[in-house]
Amino acid sequence: MSPDVWMILAFAGLLIAGVPVAFSLALSGAVGIVIGLSPDMLATLGTNTYNSIAKYPLIAIPLFILTGLIFERSGVALRLVRFAQALIGPRHGGLALVAVLVCMIMGGMSGSGPADAAAVAMVMLPSMTKAGYPKPFSATLIAASASTAILIPPSVALILYSIVVPGVDLRALFAAGLFPGILAGIALLVPAMIVSRRYGWEGGAPVEGAEQLSVRTTFKQAIPALFAPVLILGGLRSGLFTPTEAAVVAVAYGALVGLFFTRELSLRDLWELLGEAAIISGVVMLIIALAGIFAWAGTMLGTFRHLAEWVIGLTDNGVLLLILVMLAVLVAGMLLDAISIYLIMMPILIPVMQHFEWNPVWFGILLAMNIAIGQFTPPVAVNLMVTTEVAKIRLEQTIGWALLFVVAMGCALALVALFPAIALWLPTVLGYNI
Repeated sequence: MSPDVWMILAFAGLLIAGVPVAFSLALSGAVGIVIGLSPDMLATLGTNTYNSIAKYPLIAIPLFILTGLIFERSGVALRLVRFAQALIGPRHGGLALVAVLVCMIMGGMSGSGPADAAAVAMVMLPSMTKAGYPKPFSATLIAASASTAILIPPSVALILYSIVVPGVDLRALFAAGLFPGILAGIALLVPAMIVSRRYGWEGGAPVEGAEQLSVRTTFKQAIPALFAPVLILGGLRSGLFTPTEAAVVAVAYGALVGLFFTRELSLRDLWELLGEAAIISGVVMLIIALAGIFAWAGTMLGTFRHLAEWVIGLTDNGVLLLILVMLAVLVAGMLLDAISIYLIMMPILIPVMQHFEWNPVWFGILLAMNIAIGQFTPPVAVNLMVTTEVAKIRLEQTIGWALLFVVAMGCALALVALFPAIALWLPTVLGYNI
């Protein structure tokens, strides 16, 4: 067998054996180097791991992770929920609408689906359960809505995509993700409202707490949370700061809100959050670093080129191949996290994208939407794992509802694929390079 095959088989075997993705990438890359190049080339391992993470834009990833943790601990989600409840009022599906809206707004602060899912689930699940919503439905709806965080800017996934794909403007990606993210939220909301009305959940009874709080009062309390996306996106549009600097601004703003406005965050809490963010970021950076070994080996052996040529040779029909690629990414999203998918698949997909002349910004949004679907699709479903843990239910209880929302978001994905202007109109208007 060729070194290419040995490397791919080693990677697949290690994953099946339960070895973490980061170490599977590193070890399979080392296998390819030893068999296809020379054992002496193992001396490049240190250089390859360093070069993978020695990139300025990557600084934004741990900072946005910290931002999400700070806003989660600062009571921002609770204030957003109260405002949305007071605004919408008691009606069938009202709390479902609140859950989707709050998840989308939270996504505009942290860019992390699991963080948003945890924050919203802690606040929304008790109220939804009292209103008659089944826990499996509520947990699945929140997990699916939180997945829009990788579309609505700022997005950790889109930051990594801009690094992996050369020449892509991160500001254009952020702008391109806004309308598809909103479309995905609407696509989830429609079946949620229909199902709520059909089963009579909530029944038009007053939402707990809404009768004591007016729209004006709750709006004042929610202003700092609502202003966060405006600050980040407005600063990017005006050129006041870069995407990486926007992450620093987001952390500082979140800390000020938690310490001095909501006063639910202490200096001790902030210190603990720094440690928690460091641990999460360490895991992310470890995957990126060790994937550098796999990427270097695959490049030197020509593995990615051979796979890309094989994919291109499947069909001359660009539409059919795009469908096949989307299905492959969907399956990968059900098993792997977004970072691993980008690092493993993009070296193969970049030549395919260039061959069929797909717009890289539009293609990046399609990939992100596909990966978002994977975040609430079993068996892995990282967002769903978070919400089911909060709800104290088993993951398998949510499968039926998860399939409903997969179909709903799949329709949104199809619309963006058929009408690229949904993603590309805003960055074009803003004058970004697409």
